[in-house]
Amino acid sequence: MAELLRFATAGSVDDGKSTLIGRLLFDSKSIFEDQLASMADASQRMGLGGTNLALLTDGLRAEREQGITIDVAYRYFATPRRKFIIADTPGHVQYTRNMVTGASTADLAIVLIDARKGVLEQSRRHAFIASLLRIPHLVLAVNKMDLVDYDQGRFEEIVDEFRSFAAKLDVTDLTFIPLSALEGDNVVTRSANMDWYEGSSLLHHLESVHIASDRNLIDARFPVQYVLRPHSEEFHDYRGYAGRVAAGVFKPGDEVMVLPSGFGSTIASIDTFDGPVDEAFAPMSVTIRLTDEIDVSRGDMICRPQNQPIASQDLEAMVCWLTEASSLTPRTKLGIKHTTRSARAMVTGIHYRLDINTLHRDESVATLSLNEIGRVSLRTTQPLFFDEYRRSRETGSFILIDEATNATVGAGMILGES
Repeated sequence: MAELLRFATAGSVDDGKSTLIGRLLFDSKSIFEDQLASMADASQRMGLGGTNLALLTDGLRAEREQGITIDVAYRYFATPRRKFIIADTPGHVQYTRNMVTGASTADLAIVLIDARKGVLEQSRRHAFIASLLRIPHLVLAVNKMDLVDYDQGRFEEIVDEFRSFAAKLDVTDLTFIPLSALEGDNVVTRSANMDWYEGSSLLHHLESVHIASDRNLIDARFPVQYVLRPHSEEFHDYRGYAGRVAAGVFKPGDEVMVLPSGFGSTIASIDTFDGPVDEAFAPMSVTIRLTDEIDVSRGDMICRPQNQPIASQDLEAMVCWLTEASSLTPRTKLGIKHTTRSARAMVTGIHYRLDINTLHRDESVATLSLNEIGRVSLRTTQPLFFDEYRRSRETGSFILIDEATNATVGAGMILGES
């Protein structure tokens, strides 16, 4: 089965993110003829000479009229080597929340830079958010190389500037690719215009980047989503616990523990839609059956007795505030959803707001407003079973919910127990 790579594109306004995705899909022959005809018609109505490939992702009318990306656009395509899900995220600072949500599940982020403008404040902001979200692989795509005559010196100047900034971030894998999304240079095939560049094209890099070891296969974590109880004569003795493996590997015969009860048991079998399997690992959806009949409910966590998550009602987290309807202030009470567990939470303190352009910590603030990110302390009504976000993105993240409107108002990355 072909491996799936999720990647997000980010960058400043007019750096060509939507054009790049259009070019990737067009050159890899992943656009239907009616989509191509629709783009050609829209381009003609806008008075453009050729087909504007950016129209493939900029689907909202406001986006087309203003020539900007507002909401996250998802696109799917596949090559013989891999399947891909693209999240095209906006560049404007007022849409930071859209980038955070669009990039939160990405294995790789592409930060585009206009070769003429170099590394802008927005480029640094997007790279920082990618590192905050702990996206394992980062590609700096220096776009519009055709407008600087494919100059090697200009490319190397941008690489040096970005590399010195990236040294302050937690980026494990950084790749630089010069390209022209408009002309197709180094997007799907290597460009003859930049024979000085010895690396691979963008698509080849996306097809070959190693992502299998990015997932946490050490800490076995299985949040229970649904309990399958006996419901007919045929399945009168079937009791299983369905959910998605968040981290680690589970096998029949493994000794496990259920939190919060602390009861122990052994895995009898692991079932899937296609039948039993010998092992389950993230992000497989499975049903685990245990040898003992113990009390297990939705929101419980199955783990190993010798490797348990942190169980606490007090946590420290980086929170991105997602709504303009209200602000995050101390003593605010909200719903919290962490893996399959729901509880209520109260903000016990805001330590600082992070200036995502300068990385400066402003400790004088008392609130977080729309698109702002800060370090927050929370106290929950019942224990959550979590790992630090840097160890596990699945069990280290949560969302905050306004209980009056049921709207998601915050996204958090757990730093640890407070």
